[in-house]
Amino acid sequence: MHIDDNNENDTPREPEEQREDHSRFVPPPPEEHPVEASPDGPEAPGMERWQRSRIELSKVQIAVDRIKEELRKVIIGQEELMDLLLAGLVSGGHVLLEGVPGIAKTLAAKLMAQSMDVGFSRIQFTPDLMPSDVLGTTVFNMKTSEFSFNEGPVFSNIILIDEINRSPAKTQAALFEVMEEYQVTVDGETYPMGFPFFVIATQNPIEQEGTYKLPEAQLDRFLIKINLRYPSLEEEKAILRRFKNDFKLAQRQLVKAVMTADEIRECQQLVEQVHIKEELLDYIAQIIHETRNNGDLFLGASPRASLAVMKMAKALAAMNGRDFVTPDDIQYVTYPVLNHRIILTPEREMEGYSTEEVIRDIIQKIEVPR
Repeated sequence: MHIDDNNENDTPREPEEQREDHSRFVPPPPEEHPVEASPDGPEAPGMERWQRSRIELSKVQIAVDRIKEELRKVIIGQEELMDLLLAGLVSGGHVLLEGVPGIAKTLAAKLMAQSMDVGFSRIQFTPDLMPSDVLGTTVFNMKTSEFSFNEGPVFSNIILIDEINRSPAKTQAALFEVMEEYQVTVDGETYPMGFPFFVIATQNPIEQEGTYKLPEAQLDRFLIKINLRYPSLEEEKAILRRFKNDFKLAQRQLVKAVMTADEIRECQQLVEQVHIKEELLDYIAQIIHETRNNGDLFLGASPRASLAVMKMAKALAAMNGRDFVTPDDIQYVTYPVLNHRIILTPEREMEGYSTEEVIRDIIQKIEVPR
């Protein structure tokens, strides 16, 4: 939830009539048409600076379009949510969804899992949940007189952790190893996870009664955090019309599996091959480095954030049919990657600043590669 930019207690920073709309951090990069197989000439002005020999990315585009088509059978609007969720999947990271209740956080995650022919597990985090309830536990078999490991719900492919901040620190800490190393260690035995392993967690930024704030080490393991907003008036009208005779959301059954684990693996391998020039790697490093030397920030971003920006920028380029990253890709993904990793100084929080404003200022300060 973003801090209201119109707070009367804010220190004046710019005239009201000049204040920008912060409903979205930066506009998405212009839509790109699928690149042609011919190596002759750029497909858009200014793109030739970042190009190289082309790779075939139609499989990524087709897979992404098929999933979005399935999700749109139920979900209205939330295009940015779908784009970022899919970018997180094809770049091999985990996603944290934050928003007020009732704006399709859990529904979007369940439908995304339903649109893929892979395993799905939902874990509802509660204050009394134990680490063994998530990871599994070793039990004694009376018949064989041996101990055996019973896998917990985390042993699946797409994991929905609903209300992740409802459980205490010891249960949250159970996710540290599995989210970073894709394995679980219980009683000295290590159990690897299958492919894919994609965690989608949700949390409510408003209600703090009975919640436990996620530690920075846990937040850093999420590739991106997506801040969901209310639908527009027209989208709200469309929602009412779509479900006026469907109180129990029976339309969810219309969503079919259109992507397999092998296709996900192939998409991830193609995303890895997307080209990024040395100047853009330096550009990412400068942005992240600036967060560690910024007077508005108490905590800057880690090297894991640099890698996350690079991965997401490559995924976004591939989803738009380009086998090369541009500065626009980097700027677009910077906020979702950084907004949960940096912490404002107490003074800036009291003045009503938001992480969104600080990130925007950092990007504006750094010269864009040409």
